[in-house]
Amino acid sequence: MSVHGLPQAEAARRLAEYGPNQVTGLRRTSTWSRVLAQLADPLIMVLLAALVLTVVTGDYADAVVIGFVVVVNTSVGVGQEVRADHAVEALADISAPGARVVRDGAERQVAATAVVPGDVVLLGEGDIVPADASLLESSALLVDESAVTGESVPVEKAADGEGDAALQAGTVVVHGRAVAEVTATGAASTLGRIAALLDTKTEATPLQRRLAGLGRVLALATVGLCLVVLVLGLVRGQSLEVMAVTAVSLAVAAVPESLPAVVTLSLALGAGRMAARHAIVRRLAAVETLGSVTMLATDKTGTLTEGSMVVEEVWTPHGAATVTGSGYRPEGEVRLRPGAGEPLAGTAVRELLTAAALCNDAALGAPEQPHGDWTALGDPTEAALLTAAGKAGIDHEQLLRDRPRTGEVPFDSARRRMTTVHRTPAGGAQVCLKGAPEAVLLPEVLAEEPAALDAARAEAARFAKAGYRVLAVAQAARSRPPADPQAAETGLGLLGLVAMSDPPKQSAADTLAACRRAGITTVLITGDHPATAAAIAGRLGLFTDAGHGLEGESGHREEAEARRRQVVVGRQVAAGEIADLTQVRVFARTSPSQKLEIVQAWRSQGGVTAMTGDGVNDGPALRQADIGVAMGQRGTEVARQAADLVLADDDVATVVTAVREGRRIYDNIRRFLLFGLSGGAAEIAVMLLGPLMGLTLPLRAGQILWINLLTHGLTGVAMGAEPASPAAMDRPPRPPQQHVLGAGLWSRVLVLGALVTAAGLGAGLWAERLGGLPWQSILFLTLLTAQLGVCLGLREQWRTRENPLLPAAVALSAALGAAALYVPALRSLLDTDPLDGWELLPALLAAALGLVAGRAARQGGRDVVPGRP
Repeated sequence: MSVHGLPQAEAARRLAEYGPNQVTGLRRTSTWSRVLAQLADPLIMVLLAALVLTVVTGDYADAVVIGFVVVVNTSVGVGQEVRADHAVEALADISAPGARVVRDGAERQVAATAVVPGDVVLLGEGDIVPADASLLESSALLVDESAVTGESVPVEKAADGEGDAALQAGTVVVHGRAVAEVTATGAASTLGRIAALLDTKTEATPLQRRLAGLGRVLALATVGLCLVVLVLGLVRGQSLEVMAVTAVSLAVAAVPESLPAVVTLSLALGAGRMAARHAIVRRLAAVETLGSVTMLATDKTGTLTEGSMVVEEVWTPHGAATVTGSGYRPEGEVRLRPGAGEPLAGTAVRELLTAAALCNDAALGAPEQPHGDWTALGDPTEAALLTAAGKAGIDHEQLLRDRPRTGEVPFDSARRRMTTVHRTPAGGAQVCLKGAPEAVLLPEVLAEEPAALDAARAEAARFAKAGYRVLAVAQAARSRPPADPQAAETGLGLLGLVAMSDPPKQSAADTLAACRRAGITTVLITGDHPATAAAIAGRLGLFTDAGHGLEGESGHREEAEARRRQVVVGRQVAAGEIADLTQVRVFARTSPSQKLEIVQAWRSQGGVTAMTGDGVNDGPALRQADIGVAMGQRGTEVARQAADLVLADDDVATVVTAVREGRRIYDNIRRFLLFGLSGGAAEIAVMLLGPLMGLTLPLRAGQILWINLLTHGLTGVAMGAEPASPAAMDRPPRPPQQHVLGAGLWSRVLVLGALVTAAGLGAGLWAERLGGLPWQSILFLTLLTAQLGVCLGLREQWRTRENPLLPAAVALSAALGAAALYVPALRSLLDTDPLDGWELLPALLAAALGLVAGRAARQGGRDVVPGRP
């Protein structure tokens, strides 16, 4: 061992050899790559093909319209992704912005990226370990490894061979000090090896897969129909130029070209709503994907729990108490349990908390801003004891002034207890001791009767079984301070036990209940102890259905047995002991690779998976899941970069809001497809059937494009902003394998298309048979108003004011449709005739028919899809 450290020249050489101490593989996506990804959408490719055809045929006006749709869609998609990346970068804290190292025998501060293997680093409370290292010296060292292991309780480290001497990159020193030698940096470190698991190809989301399949079908159908219309026109003697333009116009009508715009607008609006709720969407498609989720995998520490230790129960031989409040804010109540006699029980509880506050090296940090969070300075366990003392009205600073510390025996892994000696105001000494029950509840430590020790051990076992971390507290009065504080660890009186935990967030239980109502299975995956995981799962209601345990479990067994069997530890997963991982609801002591395996097991069975997390150990599973959700404040940079959605306020309740947004988006996309495809099918049917009924050329190319612009344009896009159904979260998710036009949507497209076709052809034939009437203009207006009626009829909430854009768009489209008949310039461009009085009657009747048909189609599409809970 050398305290001289590396020479600066050798450090520079090693930096060149090993590279900077940073995680690689999180490559920035270029703007051109984002643009190409947007243009690779099958529907966009169909539009690009139509754009080429319109240019070839000289139809430049329509080419401009189609090109505008493509440009807007691509710009919105790329812009949202870039904004999200910038927001995530603004959230990101560098894991270790600086490091104290010894070089050339002197301490110096260097950037964390400049740390190299062989460097000697100095660590104190609050420091982030910059790289993997091995301890050379340590004193009362406790390290928070939750970011890597998921374990919420700090781990003791020691350089004397009696404890773990390995430090891992990204962990935090919460107590003590250390000198360590760096063993691995960058990609070779623990953080780097986990990040390497993230280097997997990003797969298409369920929505992208569904729309890609639809795009391929529409592309083939479009080409076929265009050829049929072209051939039929040529057979009837129409010119090649006229029929070519008509065929291209029908191609545009057959393809709902505003679908990408509808999808992008819906996703962008969803992303906007999420941003207002402190959630940053890194990929637009992620919002919709949450709406299709069938399984939500979540870690425990900091996601479902507060991420801070809190004293919840106090037991004394004279009575017990419950402590309220959350976090490290010293506000709450210490409530005696029924049966605890006053004033003896109250005095006993106060004496216990006073001794716990004296035998303590932590401090509480008050918030710098009003209503901010209090923070723990030192060991979170000791900070929780100070918080509980504050709730009992004990002033820690005044207590230390009245009873200053004169001696101490620090906590270590061998003794598992800590002792402090304090001078009393009367000149005597007070000995305070706290530690693990098995290290304190001993005859050689406590001067208590065996029955009293047995009762305390039973209570400690009960607390531990419930998932609490338990400490025993004792004290004794001495006439004078002992010469050796460790010699004073005998003949003490037992004050009682303290049970603490990292409690669930207040919103977590409601969040998981909402997921159950929505048919989403929640799975807890944590690196924490099985008992702790089971306790949190029980408090959050994950064990409400005893039948959802391992294979062969009977729903009639005792609840405790069901809970025990539903908790699986990582070694069982590694050994292949679990036949079906999708039947387990709680996993404890898991490694990053096992989290990955669990997510993959669900995906292999067709599930759409979401994973929430905040630690380095969550990164691979966040990337592998269909949708990764990272905590923005507590989360590590690896987790944020791996995620699709970042919760800036770390509130897991936002996930439910995101699921609702996703379902709204998917419903609106299907609603637009029903509207757009039925209208497009009607236009094609009119062009195919009209000539067979005596209508030589039912619609001209310009008229088709005008109808398509007014329906698939502003009106269609406005449908993407429709509010969510009130029942959106009371139905199961759609099966992942279901086609975007599944669940009866195809049949409703055909029915609505047939009704609109009948209205249009009926009006045209009626006018043509009467003779002398502008039948083509009547057919044109009737076809338009029927589709606008369908649009209004498909609204989920008829009288809602949440989307005023849609009725305004319908009104504007109707006005522009009328302008095509009465504005001279448009009449000349579209070759239409003005209509008088009763000639408008078919269009008005068609609008009413479309409205009624749309309402019927909407009702017929409700709750027809079974889903897997």
